[in-house]
Amino acid sequence: MEVEFENRKLLDLYEKGTSKKYCLYKRVLKKFFMRVQQLEAAKDIHDLWKTPSIKFEKMKSAKCLYSLRIDKTYRLEIEIMFTNEEKTIGKVYIKELSKHYGD
Repeated sequence: MEVEFENRKLLDLYEKGTSKKYCLYKRVLKKFFMRVQQLEAAKDIHDLWKTPSIKFEKMKSAKCLYSLRIDKTYRLEIEIMFTNEEKTIGKVYIKELSKHYGD
């Protein structure tokens, strides 16, 4: 799927590997890169659901918001603007990297 960063600081983190706002351990940063690459490689939303470890899920707070786990502490919040009627293919907008506690 096509991926675009809506959050400029996350784009900087992805392109440069560092950010003043997001001070992450190397292991978390590595998983962040891996998750963005998984989003880019996904052909449709089913590719994301096939990977149980990322716990891809729709967020209850908004219509098109989803989250996927970076690790037990962090999750990546994305918005998907679907381009087909089945709502399986669309453009992904990376919105936030937030702390998330618990399972």
